[in-house]
Amino acid sequence: METESSAMPLIMVAGIRADQVASTAEAVRRSDPAGTALVHHDLREVAQGVVRRLIRHGGTEQVEVLELAHGCVSCTLREDLLPLLRRLTAAPDVTGVVVQLDQALEPDTICWALQHVEVDGRPLTADVRVEAVITAVDAASWLADATGEDELVERGIGGSPDDERTVAQVAVGQVEFADAIVLLGEAEDRWTQVRTEAVIARLTATAPTARFDDLDVPALLARIPAGARRGEIDGPHGQLLRGQPSLDTDAGVSTVLFEERRPFHPERLHEAIDVLLDGVVRTRGRVWVASQPDVALWVESAGGGLGVAHGGPWLASLAPEQWAEISPERQVRASLNWDDYYGDRMQELVVIAHEADPQHIVSALRRALLTDDELAAGEQVWAQYADPFGEWHTDPCGDDPAERSADAAGERGNRS
Repeated sequence: METESSAMPLIMVAGIRADQVASTAEAVRRSDPAGTALVHHDLREVAQGVVRRLIRHGGTEQVEVLELAHGCVSCTLREDLLPLLRRLTAAPDVTGVVVQLDQALEPDTICWALQHVEVDGRPLTADVRVEAVITAVDAASWLADATGEDELVERGIGGSPDDERTVAQVAVGQVEFADAIVLLGEAEDRWTQVRTEAVIARLTATAPTARFDDLDVPALLARIPAGARRGEIDGPHGQLLRGQPSLDTDAGVSTVLFEERRPFHPERLHEAIDVLLDGVVRTRGRVWVASQPDVALWVESAGGGLGVAHGGPWLASLAPEQWAEISPERQVRASLNWDDYYGDRMQELVVIAHEADPQHIVSALRRALLTDDELAAGEQVWAQYADPFGEWHTDPCGDDPAERSADAAGERGNRS
């Protein structure tokens, strides 16, 4: 884990199976046993204010029970993990850190905290850099987890009874954000194995894959391409197709890219929303409904769970002086697809299906768009449409990693 940068390299290991995450994280640490420290916070009792912290470095292992004044995941980050990482960066015998994530955590939430939560007046990105996010995938059960409807609490996973996330949302998010994948165990048959690999290849197209049985950590890290995410957070107007995944169908797994200019009728879109769930592994994207011409809505589904969140304003709705607040990258992306009438408003949805018919998905979504007559009626008429998407929930705890959001900053949509 050597680096020419002054920032200490950090590798995160995620996964929905705690034992497999632990095995993979330890394998990563052993690739540089003398200089690499492994850190793990066991969050199973965080709701009671208790967290078990493990630090393994060299030939030593320390386990400490922490009692937190406010038992939640975000205060665990603020009060212990982030300050601990800063201390480790100052330790002369530590050259790198492996963070073994609790199975209920998605790595993007930790990356967001590294970038935005200050410790001693500055964020951790001043001292550490994310070298890679590695996700451990159980070949036997991951596809079932990624397409199921079980909530975390039903599996005894998660730090709070109020955590309504599904196992699918976490399992898919962990893979989607990964720079590399480690496969463990065996699928029950070759068909399940092929379908699992096809889904993973579409969720994280650039991530190299290795089997745990013959895992060579330095070789796996070397195969991560230069343009990999490495902790980069996509906002609601970021890339939807990283690495150009295949749009061909493989073992019944397909990627549907839905792009249209005209707006959705809000009620017809709501009626069609199940097409983004039934037989679908993942949906991500931006939509605009006719009754809300100024606001982009972010739609995200995994398995049987779906969320709709506020995605911020369309650039076409902003005054010229407000453009200075928009990142140059988003301005460039908008200008490439700018329309004289619609501006940057458009439908952009990426749907990864494992059982659904791609044509059925596209047809259902197109039927939800405004007709020619409705389009000609204009915005004053559109504003009168009944709008099931007119309200969404915004959680006040903006940096809580248990609340995966559209822009990784804390906004979350209501379940349909």
